[in-house]
Amino acid sequence: MEAADYEVLSVREQLFHERVRECIISTLLFATLYILCHVALTRFKKPTDFTTVDDEDATVNKIALGLCTFTLAVALAAVLLLPFSILSNEVLLSLPRNYYIQWLNGSLIHGLWNLVFLFSNLSLVFLMPFAYFFTESEGFAGSKKGVLGRVYETVVMLLLLSLLVLGMVWVASAIVDNSKTSQESLYDLWEYYLPYLYSCISFLGVLLLLVCTPLGLAQMFSVTGKLLVKPRLLEDLEEQLHCSTFEEAALTRRMCNPTSCWLPLDMKLLHRQVVTLQTQRLMLEKRQKASAWQRNLGYPLAMLCLLLLTGLSVLIVAIHILELLIDEAAMPRGMQDTSLGQVSFSKLGSFGAIIQVILILYLMLSSVVGFYSSPLFRGLRPKQQDTAMTQIIGNCVCLLVLSSALPIFSRTLGLTRFDLLGDFGRFNWLGNFYIVFLYNAAFAGLTTLCLVKTVTGAVRAELIRAFGLDRLPLPVSGFPRQDSKTQLQ
Repeated sequence: MEAADYEVLSVREQLFHERVRECIISTLLFATLYILCHVALTRFKKPTDFTTVDDEDATVNKIALGLCTFTLAVALAAVLLLPFSILSNEVLLSLPRNYYIQWLNGSLIHGLWNLVFLFSNLSLVFLMPFAYFFTESEGFAGSKKGVLGRVYETVVMLLLLSLLVLGMVWVASAIVDNSKTSQESLYDLWEYYLPYLYSCISFLGVLLLLVCTPLGLAQMFSVTGKLLVKPRLLEDLEEQLHCSTFEEAALTRRMCNPTSCWLPLDMKLLHRQVVTLQTQRLMLEKRQKASAWQRNLGYPLAMLCLLLLTGLSVLIVAIHILELLIDEAAMPRGMQDTSLGQVSFSKLGSFGAIIQVILILYLMLSSVVGFYSSPLFRGLRPKQQDTAMTQIIGNCVCLLVLSSALPIFSRTLGLTRFDLLGDFGRFNWLGNFYIVFLYNAAFAGLTTLCLVKTVTGAVRAELIRAFGLDRLPLPVSGFPRQDSKTQLQ
């Protein structure tokens, strides 16, 4: 054997070992995400769905829960995909020849992008519809009862749904692009149809992020205010705690000594008032026990950080709008060169990359908060140990749509210079200047509008409460008028 043959063999062995190493790393990462998602779903699932007398229903719910766990793990991987890629590039820049990070390379990152794209398609198109039809199926009439009969019915329903979606996508493609080449390309299921369908779903996800993220950015202030202890501003906590304890004790005595003329409705109303007063008393006790540092420093710093992150996001989007008008390179596009560690994707270096990662994760968290705060999706909000299986499926689908659109959302808004890898950069609408420009302008406008309305309203309400104007008999904007009986209590 010649020397050239040895060189070719050694190169093939290196490529083989590199592929095996990438598979092992990808499997370990996904297994970790799967375990975390399984722990999260077990906290929200309804235990009665898995401990029923009918073993068949319990088995179906367990299979559906496994599919939901897989889908939620893919969603979490899609959220971490862009931040992990940005930080990996900075690590390779800082330590280019370190032996312990040789596993971190462009081939691994590119492979992770392709796997997330593939599993997102698989979950949205096949796994989640299968899980929903599987939980709702009962088997064909006349067939034997069992899990296998439900599988047959679910497969038939899934095939019919696939044909329906295929026809709708084909018609939509014919309307948008009436060329013969575009219509014939949809006959290729894996190369054109699924990416085109995923492109439509991602576009809907990006539009959903456009609506939910500004709403979530405004809601983050109120959510953080409920979790942290607010500072005392012209208020006497001891007096409020004494009044709340006195009212709770009085109502409790009335509940313990009911009269014969009391109706069941009166008892329910009284019990609800007692629960409300107990919650109020616990909050007041928490505020009273909080230290001065936690009360006077923690809350203002948290609000300042939220305001800083939100303002920085709007500023970056505004700068990106100007760049779109000047430079064509600001448009989102797919990365052709998969080699990482060559140049930083932030003008501020590693510090700027960390800021980009924080902003991306912050906007994703805000979009989830805004999604569950919107009136349209408020009913999907999961409850601990009281979430039905169909509701879990709906939550997993919505979270996957939001998370899979996060890399496109971040690149479209100019939050990062890291271009889209793999099939994420093949979407046709990303090259449309008017769509990208209007999207950036709409995000900046909606975020500014929501912030101005929420912050000014919150400041006005806190000032009214601080000066005691909400207790006046005169009606104040945002507060109901209190009668004399309520004031005496």
